[in-house]
Amino acid sequence: MGTYLNPGNKGFRAILNGTYVDKTGLIDYINSTINTMPDKLTCFSRPRRFGKSFTAKMLSAYYDKSCDSRELFEGLTIATMDSFVQHLNHYDVIYLDITRFISLASDIKNVVSDIQRNVIEELKQEYPDCIKKEEKILADALMGISQKTGNEFVFIIDEWDAIFREAKEDKKLQEEYVQLLRGLFKGGTSTDETIAAAYMTGILPIKKYGTESALTDFQEFTMTKPAKLAKYVGFTEAEVKGLCQKYYMDFETMRTWYDGYSFHREHHVYSPNSVMHALKSEEFQNYWTSSETYESLKQYISMNYDGLKDSIIAMIGGQRIRIDTLSFQNDMTSFKSKDDVMTLLVHLGYLAYDSSQKEVYIPNLEVSDSFKLAVQNTKWQGVVKALNQ
Repeated sequence: MGTYLNPGNKGFRAILNGTYVDKTGLIDYINSTINTMPDKLTCFSRPRRFGKSFTAKMLSAYYDKSCDSRELFEGLTIATMDSFVQHLNHYDVIYLDITRFISLASDIKNVVSDIQRNVIEELKQEYPDCIKKEEKILADALMGISQKTGNEFVFIIDEWDAIFREAKEDKKLQEEYVQLLRGLFKGGTSTDETIAAAYMTGILPIKKYGTESALTDFQEFTMTKPAKLAKYVGFTEAEVKGLCQKYYMDFETMRTWYDGYSFHREHHVYSPNSVMHALKSEEFQNYWTSSETYESLKQYISMNYDGLKDSIIAMIGGQRIRIDTLSFQNDMTSFKSKDDVMTLLVHLGYLAYDSSQKEVYIPNLEVSDSFKLAVQNTKWQGVVKALNQ
């Protein structure tokens, strides 16, 4: 077991030791995409606190061939499905937590080279006769292994978009990172022979250049279009009802505080982190409140775009606002209108999106509370006075 190559199942085992809501049905979907181009490349973006890292660790535990995870999944949904045994602990897994690379880097500009160097070093330890001594290109190292052994890799990339969030203005670094991902996952001989499946998760959808995606072969599921993965965005109503019964918590109050995200296939989706905090503390309150949450929300709602202020005020009052999400470039700097700002807020979880009506709204009491706190610390004095009243 390594840090990046086949990290084992300890992370998922620790998750199961707590209160776990069974989301292993997602594994069956990923199994259905294995070695099917382009379906085998999945990017599933969701806000912070929506269980992204839990999912990444679950997938790693399932696919990692260096461990035996059968007993971890027994009694869970995936164990009842036909694909369970076929792919269980069958692949070399490469697990990349991009935020970890950023935190350990001597300079964020070195992150992309750090990723390639560190992963190649672990691959050389496992496959010393398959990789050139001077190899610096990760895609070529994987190709060398696959050609000599026939082994395939499952990539799991957690917080894939962290570079776009932490180095917002560094276009050179962003392009270097996109080129790394293109080299790994661009359709062709390299991807076909080496990658059985890839799963990326983060907050932002894949960066766009104009109207085109930077990684065109990925199948994307987002907060504006989760499609068939909607029930894995957060907790469903049935799951929350079950938790409330188990922990003797009032379901209607739980709904008021943390429900409100709604999709075509799943009409009631709850913020998982907030639900779990409420259960543990036995208290309903705003669990989004933090200096980071407050400062980022204040920054975005204070942007000087015509109509943004009025829209925020209207939504705090319970109204819905029609927006166009298509112009958003899937980054945190290329804003051209209030619609771009509000689309970002959808991906950050501050707003919910009704795709049938193309409208955004504040989803629940918890997020509304965060908006009111942010507004009270802006220069909108008239609004602050009205809110106080």
